[in-house]
Amino acid sequence: MMASRIIVALDYAAAQPALDMAARLDPALCRVKVGKELFTAAGPVLVETLVARGFDVFLDLKFHDIPNTVASACKVATRLGVWMLNVHASGGRAMMLAAREAVTLERQRPKLIAVTVLTSLSAGDLADIGMQGEAQDAVLRLALLARDAAMDGVVCSALEARALRAACGPSFNLVTPGIRFTADDSAAPSDDQKRVMSPRAALAAGADYLVIGRPITQAADPIAMLQRIQRELAA
Repeated sequence: MMASRIIVALDYAAAQPALDMAARLDPALCRVKVGKELFTAAGPVLVETLVARGFDVFLDLKFHDIPNTVASACKVATRLGVWMLNVHASGGRAMMLAAREAVTLERQRPKLIAVTVLTSLSAGDLADIGMQGEAQDAVLRLALLARDAAMDGVVCSALEARALRAACGPSFNLVTPGIRFTADDSAAPSDDQKRVMSPRAALAAGADYLVIGRPITQAADPIAMLQRIQRELAA
């Protein structure tokens, strides 16, 4: 279903504005993402409330720790009823396998995906932390590791989606943040995202799910913006 491809990022510092925005959205048109800021401010109750309102929730906490700790965290997150959660691929094979085992043992298994390289990082940023080469090379290495560790997919830039689709196969989920409209669409700038792409181009490149925040949440009419994106994806 085309509607399920859109994940609206609820990037708020408190529960009430997030719930107010959710009230302006439609679970039939989108899923929602809860990240570190909102989860730290509002906690598990906020996630459970969104689930109760009918939303599929992507819990974007990017777990990265020793295998047992990450496995335990994933187990607790699964019990909140989330649709998707993620870990850092750079945590290694053992950590990802432990996370996979933990969620598989639960009654309602969410999608478990891995973060490759944050879309805010450029080649220069990677060099600062000791990762040589282009971001695309690091993304491919980590994506293949995630696939071999039984992850359902990865978070990646849409600019890397085509190469990852070819390398990892058709069933490997690609979740792409950094979705923006082109300049002549009069939409939001790329902000802190450095590797960005428009919704239609991301879909054409092989993305399965598009994470979109401010272009929707700062729109005067979020439902109208969702419908506009749907039309673009269907074109």
